[in-house]
Amino acid sequence: MNNVVEIGGHRAVIPFDPEIGMFRGEFLGLNGGADFYADSVGGLQKEGKASLGMFLEMCAEKGIGPGKHSSGRFVVRLPENVHARAAGIATARGVSLNRLVQDALSQVDF
Repeated sequence: MNNVVEIGGHRAVIPFDPEIGMFRGEFLGLNGGADFYADSVGGLQKEGKASLGMFLEMCAEKGIGPGKHSSGRFVVRLPENVHARAAGIATARGVSLNRLVQDALSQVDF
């Protein structure tokens, strides 16, 4: 799992890129790219803040919101046995399969 850091109220995933020997930050949930690179935690904070600031400024200039729109729907493809098990769990709990997935995902913290 990648590390997650919060910068300016926005979360970013931080994997290490071995090809360049640096950490690469990528903000989550934005409607465009605001990536940043650094070789230290302090550098990530500094570069992330600068990248996010430029991105938010560009959004303001263009009159667009910075957040990516989510429809509230997504398709999950599962092996038949996993689907059957999930349906059984939902039935046993007296909830829909949709509700079971909502409840499970709402408990995931990152």
